[in-house]
Amino acid sequence: LSIHNLTLLYLFYGIIGGIGLGIGYITPVSTLVKYFPNRPGFATGLAIMGFGFASLIAGPLMQFLVAQFGLVNNFIILGVIYLVIMGASSLYLKAPQPKQPPRTTKDKSTMYVHNHGMLANDAMKTWQFGALWWTFFINITCGIGLLSLASPMAQETIGMTPAAAASLVGIIGIFNGGGRIAWSTISDYFGRAQTYMLFFIIQIIAFYVLAETNNALTFQVLILLIITCYGGGFACMPAYLADLYGIRQLSTIHGRILTAWGLAGIVGPMLVSYFHEAGYGYTTALECFAALFVLNTIIAIILKIYGKRGLHN
Repeated sequence: LSIHNLTLLYLFYGIIGGIGLGIGYITPVSTLVKYFPNRPGFATGLAIMGFGFASLIAGPLMQFLVAQFGLVNNFIILGVIYLVIMGASSLYLKAPQPKQPPRTTKDKSTMYVHNHGMLANDAMKTWQFGALWWTFFINITCGIGLLSLASPMAQETIGMTPAAAASLVGIIGIFNGGGRIAWSTISDYFGRAQTYMLFFIIQIIAFYVLAETNNALTFQVLILLIITCYGGGFACMPAYLADLYGIRQLSTIHGRILTAWGLAGIVGPMLVSYFHEAGYGYTTALECFAALFVLNTIIAIILKIYGKRGLHN
């Protein structure tokens, strides 16, 4: 930033920063599944909840640092802080050696122990991988789309003040993080496949009703409910992958599934922008999201019925 070179900004902030973000996300999350094989959903939910809550801490901190020390010094200070904290934390991060086979979840999902499980390249050749990638992509695309719509919708459709709309955005961050630990814990008892089916059914109803409501309370409740499902989709995925493919190359498989996140970050805002520029309004966009979750629900049901066939030979 001090050099005022756009190419370097793309290189360091976009590419290198993005790679670092992915490594910092996947490594502890996938390792926790191996540490807590009996409760993988809860364990990964704790880590991913922290990822969701981080914006509540980092956002105000960055604003303070920029105001006090300037934009460039803000990045330098945060870089040093992250280096110390993450460097120290990495010293004890390692894969454990399980002493006993884990119990199965309620949906009879069998997890591999020790070094057993599918290789990442083999996992990618299965139809289950493609199905999970698609449902993950749609869940994030619609969630990001809603996040971009929340504040303008609150002001233009519901009549909320800018201050109230800004407060809603802050509360969304809390429910995003809280949904990650809540839904991932539920998945340990209810089953990963059933939990995703419930996510999608809830969002079909919530998006459809949201498109028609003019009531401020209903509007806020529905948005927060959808956001919990959005966050929960992140938290349940590592455990779902472990249920299907084992833990042998879980980090690699999880990383490849997360490419859906990167693409959704582009498609979500573009989809919302398309509806806005075409003059369709918020209602059509939300109804489109509801329709996409109908497809997701059908795929989730197929995964529940046939998901484990041919994987555990």
